[in-house]
Amino acid sequence: MKPIYWLSAIPFLGFILGALFTNKVTPYVLGMPFFHFWIVLWSFITTGIMWIIYILDPANQKGDSR
Repeated sequence: MKPIYWLSAIPFLGFILGALFTNKVTPYVLGMPFFHFWIVLWSFITTGIMWIIYILDPANQKGDSR
């Protein structure tokens, strides 16, 4: 496994382990209970991390002869 793929463990930790500590109704953030805000936030962060993995993965570089 390429080391860059280990970045994909960060969203797992954010969703699962973070949810254990953020399972609260108050405070409200953007009109959502904090737990729901946490899940939405990590959805966007996951998109960014997957984009970084895509950009840095040598298999996706131009000129790759597959």
